[in-house]
Amino acid sequence: MKKHYTRRQFVGASTATAFAFNFFPSRVFGANNRIALAGIGVGGKGRGEIMNNADAGADIVALCDVDDVRAAETFKNFPTAKRYKDFRVMLEKHKGIDAVTVSTPDHTHAVAAVMAMKMGKHCYCQKPLTHSVYEARVMTQVAEEYGVVTQMGNQAHAGEPIRRAVELVQGGIIGDVTEAHMWTNRPVWPQGVNRPTGDHKVPDTLDWDLFLGPAPWRPYHPEYAPFKWRGYWDFGTGALGDMACHIMDMAYWALELGAPDTVQAEQEGMTLESPPTSSIVTYQFPKRGQKPPVKFVWYDGQRNGEQHYPPAEVVDGEDISKYGAVLVGSKGKLYFNRSNTNWLIKANGVMAEVTHIPKSIPRVKNEDEEWQEAIRNNNPDQPLSNFKRSGPFSEVVLLGNVAIRAGKKIEWDSKNLRVTNVPEANAYIKREYREGWSL
Repeated sequence: MKKHYTRRQFVGASTATAFAFNFFPSRVFGANNRIALAGIGVGGKGRGEIMNNADAGADIVALCDVDDVRAAETFKNFPTAKRYKDFRVMLEKHKGIDAVTVSTPDHTHAVAAVMAMKMGKHCYCQKPLTHSVYEARVMTQVAEEYGVVTQMGNQAHAGEPIRRAVELVQGGIIGDVTEAHMWTNRPVWPQGVNRPTGDHKVPDTLDWDLFLGPAPWRPYHPEYAPFKWRGYWDFGTGALGDMACHIMDMAYWALELGAPDTVQAEQEGMTLESPPTSSIVTYQFPKRGQKPPVKFVWYDGQRNGEQHYPPAEVVDGEDISKYGAVLVGSKGKLYFNRSNTNWLIKANGVMAEVTHIPKSIPRVKNEDEEWQEAIRNNNPDQPLSNFKRSGPFSEVVLLGNVAIRAGKKIEWDSKNLRVTNVPEANAYIKREYREGWSL
């Protein structure tokens, strides 16, 4: 006898081991079949992802956004796509969706992506993959369990600059790397702020309750949406969360790093509500086989009105304003920019010759085509920023925020997902969801 479920029962059942609601991708794609794609969060960055995936060949069948004004251009571009405000309703009611993109604010990435994956939908999710370390671990596990094809939206991972740099570093162009230094000028939105005050009417075009999603309830204020949410802990992950999945990517990949032993942060201007105006985060990674330990340092914001950069002994007299990372090796240094291949490689005091190091990483047009081709091939390992790779990387990025908020050097037990020396820091590993929301 067929059993019927309410929406609340359905959502709960999808996460409970007592129910056999396991969805796995079952559609086999022919050469001319188009992937039926739905977008969750389709204004702002989401607008670009929908357009890019359409250009890569996807059929845009459904669009979901809590803000009609923010999503208006995307709605206009795809007039035949069914519109929704609640992704849960879309995923339950709209039949035939093969894949989803998730480009919501950070705090709703995991709840949307996990639900979609548990229903057998392939998933592209913007960086940072999640809002918390725990969510990143869950995303990795769910993607593997359900066999879906995934991709994190750190777009440069698919480009020539990062892939070639990884080949060069792993080919030994600067020897054994012991330090990596990376920086950004972000934030370019307010951080280090308190909760805004005053009564403001929620715009008729915005569903504020759905915007909040799993975050604690608070009154609407125009300071949060549509853009400045990144500067509030309940919604965003600050400058580190915004940019580190881009700028740390090459070094983390090239050095084959896993989980750090310790993370320590210096920060200025943080409040209980908001990430700091500037920070320096130092990760210490252990030896990996014959590879030495690595000091991995992140810099964001400004201090005394000037951009944070690595110290003089790392910079080594170079103008590093056009770069975003410096790797220090036993034979020299690599000054790297993820946007082009016009780097500086100083090995033994001269520009290093790199032509002898072969290309070993597949080249693709872009991350959207890489993801869609993998869906057609039913190959979860084909996208090189799949959640098996980007999940652990996102955990590392977000551990920086744990150290920032704890205000102490933390020692990390990755296997058990806990800080061992500062018990109160574990409150930042996994957050409590508002009633009615869960993974």
